[in-house]
Amino acid sequence: MSGVSKDMNCWISGDVPGAESLELCTRSVPEAKSCTVVIQVKAAALNFSDLLMIDGTYQVRPPRPFVPGQEVAGVVVATGENCRWKVGDRIASKVFWGGFAENVEVREDMAIPVPDNMGFAQAVALPVAYMTAMVALHHCVSVGPQDRVLVHAAAGGVGLAAVEIAHAAGAQVIGTAGSAEKRALARHHGADQTVDYGEPNWKDQVKELTGGKGATIIVDPVGGDVALQSLRCIARYGTLLIVGFASGEIAKLPSNYLLLKSARAQGVLWSHDQDAEVVTHLTDRLGKLLNAGQINPVVSDNYTLSDLPKALKDLGNRGTVGKVVLTVGGGE
Repeated sequence: MSGVSKDMNCWISGDVPGAESLELCTRSVPEAKSCTVVIQVKAAALNFSDLLMIDGTYQVRPPRPFVPGQEVAGVVVATGENCRWKVGDRIASKVFWGGFAENVEVREDMAIPVPDNMGFAQAVALPVAYMTAMVALHHCVSVGPQDRVLVHAAAGGVGLAAVEIAHAAGAQVIGTAGSAEKRALARHHGADQTVDYGEPNWKDQVKELTGGKGATIIVDPVGGDVALQSLRCIARYGTLLIVGFASGEIAKLPSNYLLLKSARAQGVLWSHDQDAEVVTHLTDRLGKLLNAGQINPVVSDNYTLSDLPKALKDLGNRGTVGKVVLTVGGGE
């Protein structure tokens, strides 16, 4: 890595779990190995799973101490053998962890190209948030004009991605969000109607907006009571897609609700190792939506690498819109 510093700044989650125990440290820049590259990180995105991983409650538990962060975008500065990327390439990628740093090692098969006309802050939303929405709507189900899609937390990272993807497929899209600003953002990005899921009768509003039929597809990154109440406005033969638990509460779904509607609840979980063909296909499809201007990631990028604790707190308090992004090393 000629011309590249051998040391980097990064956040470390040490022996004591929790965001309050994170430390900004200096570590050696990782080295590229066979089929991997090292990138200079320009943007790193936050996910709710980062909060869980830092707390030690996520299903993926890296050996401590570790650098958290699972979604990055930047410029390739070193490549290993047998790698299709070259120095200078602009890429975005999911990583298992290590993203909240100035440099990170990336598997070549997990990276996607960043168009020259797209900023890194927007591109960093693609590998996890948009791919999760693609898997939910184009793999777990086949969304189309026949569908009435209810998207919860429709101004969040995955929610806004799901709104755009469902809209691009021609579906009727109803977005839920807790503020007028967030609902307006969801409408701007393709939601036909929006409701406030803080209101007690929001499920009745969904029924009314769907002509009493209910939603054929429900995308739920929230969990808790929102998931439970969703089954009261799901259509016959509808599907509840369980994406996450931003509320911090895992719903205990009553199976009789599913029985009465012949409905189903399905988890949305994917990986590059177990779903390689699916991810490759959907990456190509995502690229076509991007080129057609049918997706336009919204980011909250007024954070730098040193602001990670504040960004995590804001995300946890659900006080953000779109994808929460740290700009790193000067960003663009």
